Amino acid sequence: MTNATPTAQLSDAGVSIWLDDLSRERLASGSLQKLIDEKNVVGVTTNPSIFQAAITSGSDYDAKIAELAAQGTGVEETIFEITTTDVADACDLFAPIATASSGVDGRVSIEVDPRLAWDTEGTIAEAKNLYKKVDKDNVLIKIPATLEGLAAISATLAEGISVNVTLIFSLERYRAVINAFQAGLEQAKENGHDLSKIHSVASFFVSRVDSEIDKRLDAIGTDAAKALKGKAGVANARLAYQVYEELFSTERWAVLAEAGALPQRPLWASTGVKDPAYSDTLYVTGLAAAGVVNTMPEKTLDATFDHGVVTGDTISGAYAESKAVLYALDALGISYNEVVALLESEGLDKFVASWKELLADVEGALAAARKSS
Repeated sequence: MTNATPTAQLSDAGVSIWLDDLSRERLASGSLQKLIDEKNVVGVTTNPSIFQAAITSGSDYDAKIAELAAQGTGVEETIFEITTTDVADACDLFAPIATASSGVDGRVSIEVDPRLAWDTEGTIAEAKNLYKKVDKDNVLIKIPATLEGLAAISATLAEGISVNVTLIFSLERYRAVINAFQAGLEQAKENGHDLSKIHSVASFFVSRVDSEIDKRLDAIGTDAAKALKGKAGVANARLAYQVYEELFSTERWAVLAEAGALPQRPLWASTGVKDPAYSDTLYVTGLAAAGVVNTMPEKTLDATFDHGVVTGDTISGAYAESKAVLYALDALGISYNEVVALLESEGLDKFVASWKELLADVEGALAAARKSS
């Protein structure tokens, strides 16, 4: 253990390291395989902003866009084709890990069109389309944890489709997500699906909580306020793990587990540190515990590999301290409910904006390709 790299130590502590990025260049160059081989990466997550950055920078997709333009393919179909191809190829790359871990790791996530976040039926239909198109056992379909998304999560799981629930900020919504997950498995069982083949993670966002709350603490400006900076994100996530422990030790869960079901693992998302005053591994080493996933941007992965100090479980036993942080914020007049509602709204807006930019850029690229052919 002492000679192991920090990422290997993290894996030994029960944390699955996933990369929060994917592109054609990563797949073609072998850089993703290198991260698997050297830095203990066992999965990948994507989102609309990641695809927008990948497809609109460089020339990796030019040939495919030209080919689709020649076929008269529309802009939405082109994006669907490109993103699902990247995800399917990544699924193939991670297939050995999926096999070795019985499907727990080796997972690649693809998100439904973010404009459907408030449309239950539209989300269910899109989830089925993505699952059918990617056609790989180790894909996870990402569904935002909006109120409208909760029923879509249950319905998608009921079809035997594995799900990554994303954009979770509040403890109350996280409870609702676990309820939706367990309801989905109960329906899947009734539908005759093998529960041991259905996998799920719940993506609980971390750094954005600090970004918003720190702004409010700075505005208050007192010593008491400044002392709380950089503490809310980790405290909130640790309390989410407490919720996870509680709701996966109930009678209801025992019945599902008996039927072969696996728990929905907490996944720490938004783990890149935004404030340079904080340790660049804060949301990794401070949130280590058995059975969690940490999806990292490459910069955070590199920092962890280079100088992360892994001390085993840093969550269990920190619940009282974490609650004290949230109580202290409340005492200063910072509304937890207001902050998490704002973060969900902003998170969705950001993904929708990225998707619209992607649509516009690909539309332009298709038009240019048709003109030059």
